[in-house]
Amino acid sequence: MFGLQNPTKFLKFAKLVGPWLGGSTILLIGSGLWFGLFNSPADYQQGETVRIMYVHVPSAWMGMFAYSVMAIASAIALVWKHPVADHLARGSAPLGAAFTLICLVSGALWGKPMWGTWWVWDARLTSMLILFFLYLGYMALAGAFDDPERGAKASAILAVVGWINVPIIKFSVDWWNTLHQPASVTKAAMPSIDPAMLLPLLLMGVGFTTFYATLLLWRVRAEILATRIRNIRLAQIHAEGA
Repeated sequence: MFGLQNPTKFLKFAKLVGPWLGGSTILLIGSGLWFGLFNSPADYQQGETVRIMYVHVPSAWMGMFAYSVMAIASAIALVWKHPVADHLARGSAPLGAAFTLICLVSGALWGKPMWGTWWVWDARLTSMLILFFLYLGYMALAGAFDDPERGAKASAILAVVGWINVPIIKFSVDWWNTLHQPASVTKAAMPSIDPAMLLPLLLMGVGFTTFYATLLLWRVRAEILATRIRNIRLAQIHAEGA
């Protein structure tokens, strides 16, 4: 994987893997939606609104996963100065922000019929909102400097420090008394969810992951090409000035 720090090798890798990830995304999400909408039962308490779970839960997973990718890539960029690592972090930020926003909106739609309100200052909800603001802060900081290297370093530090919020999101329902239900899938014992509901949930979770990976490859590829174009233009400007 460290060989992919070379932009040229990464472009070849993205060209090879991208179509497979895209095809897998269509198959997984399509299957997940079919099983979730037509082959899974309604919940005995929540009724048909439980189907929001098939979008809400995977988007929550991806919001945390994308931030973890961003934080790891930022740490690598800070320590080893790998050229592709910063592109990975920058490419992951808007994708993670979008997943987190979907999570917050779908959670509000789910919470209204269940809790009687669109929003509560629950530990899980509040920490997820903070995650969304961390994404926005990262993107704003990355573009706040005239010098791209200064922006990259400042935003990378924010990403690494802000990662502390991810375990807070994960364990908030265990640490505090919250309205949000505890984990139903990632448990030490067997998942406390009906297999007919678990299958589409897992299909959607894996499908969201391949969707994220597909878009991330596209974004990193675009970042690499944009950097090359910028370097060529700078070289031309310096040549004309000389």
